[in-house]
Amino acid sequence: MSRPIGRHAIVVGAGMAGLAAAKALSSFFDTVTVLERDALPSAPVARSGTPQARQVHVLLRGGLDALNELLPDFETEVERAGAVRVRVGSQFRLELPGFDPFPRRDLGFDCLNMTRPLLEFVARRRVQRVGNIALNPRCRVTRFLEAPGKDAVAGVRYEREGGQSHELAADLVVDASSRGALTLDLLNRIGAPPPEETEIGIDLRYATAMFEIPPRAPPDWRAVLHRPAPQSGRGGLLIPIENNCWQVHVNHMHGAAVPENVGDFIASVRTLRTQTIYAAIKDAVPIGPIHRFVFPCSIRRRFEVLERFPDRLLPLGDAICRFNPASGQGMSVAAQEAAVLKRLIEARALDAQPLKGLARSFFAAIQGLLDAPWATAESDFIYEKTRGQRPHDFSERMSFNAALQRLASEDAAVHQIMSEVIHLVKPSSALRDPRIVGRVTALMAASA
Repeated sequence: MSRPIGRHAIVVGAGMAGLAAAKALSSFFDTVTVLERDALPSAPVARSGTPQARQVHVLLRGGLDALNELLPDFETEVERAGAVRVRVGSQFRLELPGFDPFPRRDLGFDCLNMTRPLLEFVARRRVQRVGNIALNPRCRVTRFLEAPGKDAVAGVRYEREGGQSHELAADLVVDASSRGALTLDLLNRIGAPPPEETEIGIDLRYATAMFEIPPRAPPDWRAVLHRPAPQSGRGGLLIPIENNCWQVHVNHMHGAAVPENVGDFIASVRTLRTQTIYAAIKDAVPIGPIHRFVFPCSIRRRFEVLERFPDRLLPLGDAICRFNPASGQGMSVAAQEAAVLKRLIEARALDAQPLKGLARSFFAAIQGLLDAPWATAESDFIYEKTRGQRPHDFSERMSFNAALQRLASEDAAVHQIMSEVIHLVKPSSALRDPRIVGRVTALMAASA
């Protein structure tokens, strides 16, 4: 343990954001308590309080790197538990409008594919090994407790199974409860303004099915990402997961129906722009039912511009920003935020009041992490029915991105950087290198 800066920290939520945050804090507090409303299974099975847990989840390379930083050798452990390694660029078939497929190249890094229950289970098992972290299931936090001056949080009120109410004091409370409702409720009660919210309404409906990987699976790829064309708003994803299975996902933008049974699911996949995923699964053995989910909108809360925010409270993950799940960024961004939190506290550990103003510093520090995934969320304005305030430079961005894709298809070095930005390994500023911008601008001029 590093130099402790407090006796007790509380993390609300034992999802990936909460587990990563708990590990980040464990080096700086005598005790870290994680309060989770669900039961926490002793096997990699879906939790009832996470209705989208059976959907496809992707851990991008940047998220995996962050978890390796917080939980050394995590990558080795989750692969040993059954996660499947896929080489980005060469083993991952990428189908984009106008590029079916995008040129395949070895880009020098891998991602791991697995179900969310397996990922959570391995992370939870690792966190439970840390002696000063306590995971408390079936504890529903109902309120953050303000300090007498209403300028800080003093602890939480929670209910155990059966309805008994308890209060627990803390030096720091992290809201990793996904919705962020507890943080917003506290701000309202102390008379502080809420953060401005930016919403991008997409009414995304998606469905996931599981299939056994057949003996004669396609030999030239291990995973497929099929990005939708603006006219259809329909995409798909196939990834290999543990137990020799494929997890397959189809999504429809703006309220279009998604299939309810396996037969309709396969028929739906057949109507995608290419037949790649359909050809793979049409004769494969299905496993279990179809799982469906609805995601109404991407949301970004602008905590970073608030002039007043209580000390000893820190929202994290989806409480700050929720992205279109079809891009698979949420868990990775949350893990990266937890790593930023750890580094921030390390830098402040010798301060007289290390927790004073921590949230403001944290909100400022993570904006660079949010830029690339939020720009991806804003690209959903390409669909006519998308609700919200379209960026004033949206047309210029889309023209730039189209030319950038063309350049990446022809130039392996640009393809590498673009993929590293997509996987949150590099910031989006890497694509604003003057040499890249000059070449993209030339392509745009030539097209015009």
